[in-house]
Amino acid sequence: MEQELIKQVEELKAEVAALKSRLSNVEEYSKDQLSIAVVSGDMDKIMAAMIISLAAAAMDTEVKLFFSFWALSALRDNRKKAKGKDFMSKMFGMMLPKGKNKLKLSKMNMAGMGPAIIKSLMKKQGVLSLDDMFKQAGELGIEIIVCEMSMNLMGFKKEEMIDYPNLIYAGAATFVSDAGASNAQLFI
Repeated sequence: MEQELIKQVEELKAEVAALKSRLSNVEEYSKDQLSIAVVSGDMDKIMAAMIISLAAAAMDTEVKLFFSFWALSALRDNRKKAKGKDFMSKMFGMMLPKGKNKLKLSKMNMAGMGPAIIKSLMKKQGVLSLDDMFKQAGELGIEIIVCEMSMNLMGFKKEEMIDYPNLIYAGAATFVSDAGASNAQLFI
């Protein structure tokens, strides 16, 4: 009986040691990092991504935003023009909003009045504008990754994107790698 008890204690010790080893590997792999896949091009959803990002960065969390598909409209600079676009690229460019200040709301857009109302309320309540959110995000080191595949599909070019200090161009594999190393991931 005593030998069996000693054997069980030794087995438990071995299991605890194995679990401790696995836990230390997980802790080393996970970073204090937030990765957000931003796919929606709706003003309120871009705002949500920016507000969450700013809050995380203010708490010293590294933040990486992966802008893809419709969200790319928010990164277009309305003062910039890109040359050499084919017909479909020009059509996408004309049909989609050009910049964060031209985005629609996901609900209650009201023929364009909804965004104006929200912007007015934000100003009245002292909430940063999207322009100021992006400016502050750049100052806090928030990285924005532009999905190259989505950019190419929609006919957007690098020269029409916003000037942002931490803007990089990469593929989905970069986001998957970043998200895998992050301790928090979101999809907006």
